[in-house]
Amino acid sequence: MTAPTVIDGAALLDEVEAFHRRFNVFPTEAAYVAVALWDAHAHLIDCFETTPRIAFLSPEPGSGKSRALEIVELLTPRPVATVSASANALYRLVDSAEGLPTVLFDEVDTIFGPKAGADEALRGFLNAGYRRIGGALRCVGEGSNQNAQVFNSYCAVAMAGLGSLPDTVLTRSVIVRMRKRAPNEKVEPYRQRIHEKQGHALRDRLAKWADSVRDQVAQAWPDMPEGVSDRPADVWEPLLAVADAVGGDWPGRARAACLELISAAHDNDEASLGVRLLTDLRDKVFCGADRMPTAAIIECLLRMDDAPWGDLDDKPINSRTLARLLGQYVTPANKPIKPRGIRTPSGFPKGYYAEDLTDAWTRYCPPSPEESATSATSATPQVSRGESVADTATPIRHMSAEAATQPTLTH
Repeated sequence: MTAPTVIDGAALLDEVEAFHRRFNVFPTEAAYVAVALWDAHAHLIDCFETTPRIAFLSPEPGSGKSRALEIVELLTPRPVATVSASANALYRLVDSAEGLPTVLFDEVDTIFGPKAGADEALRGFLNAGYRRIGGALRCVGEGSNQNAQVFNSYCAVAMAGLGSLPDTVLTRSVIVRMRKRAPNEKVEPYRQRIHEKQGHALRDRLAKWADSVRDQVAQAWPDMPEGVSDRPADVWEPLLAVADAVGGDWPGRARAACLELISAAHDNDEASLGVRLLTDLRDKVFCGADRMPTAAIIECLLRMDDAPWGDLDDKPINSRTLARLLGQYVTPANKPIKPRGIRTPSGFPKGYYAEDLTDAWTRYCPPSPEESATSATSATPQVSRGESVADTATPIRHMSAEAATQPTLTH
């Protein structure tokens, strides 16, 4: 009896990575690692509790997103490419008896724009299908003969689009931020008639390897890199389990890629304006002060050239917007953060107390830079122990449009 052929998983995944490199220019080495692992995980999706989405995003067209999706399509099981599928159609597709599909969404930015409307159901599909227990309750039948039925939505999903995605989708995704190719970055021209067969041959070998390690992977609980927990750990656990099953240098490369891409996602994440506000208040406004009038807070925020506070929906932040953003979070006493009166020598203005913000700072903000308090204090008006901002700093006066048209006088 001939012994079954043992497939070298590490060598096979090296080939998958090399196949992507022929046609895709990804922004970092970590991206090649993540995409190859994602391709393999799609063949083992029944082994996991979650399946991370992978999103190829860019600020401009012509950055290679659609090509990346095409190569993923060649390497994954039962791929279904779409740009306009309805949520109901996708629920029925996933719930069919033919096996879990790999859904590939191109131009996903058209789904989540400001006028998405009915496409919000697709967001529900993407979010619910991230976990194995996800699903949707739908009415099935004709006319008045309707019955409630739960449709499964758990499946692998790859996306490509311009701009960003909703926070609920981003946090469930491995993000690859694509760029236009530089003049010195070359790729092999993709020819479907030739390269589709090569990709499918790799896909079939991936499927055979996956069958050989399925029991092992189903029982795996991979060690996470230091500091990776909660949602990022859920996203990366299947990919690290694949890397450990593959062996070779992939476990080390996978964990390095995990840390790099999680860090990059935080650096580029614009979804949570509230967290940005809390962090700026801690590191660049309060800087150790125990209270701050609203007027002084807004003055400090508007001084930050690299911050969004001067242009929120085409107007600068004001006291109402500040109260709305902070009101999403709670004090240590579990009450919404609200402005309170601050006694000063010159009056009793409304403002905010550091003691009300400390719980939100601890829970939501990244660790404070070592030099943040020192570097920001000298440039920030400090208000504490009932002092008025007018007593401690000369405020910046924002000229009105009328004043700005007056000639400048020189002496």
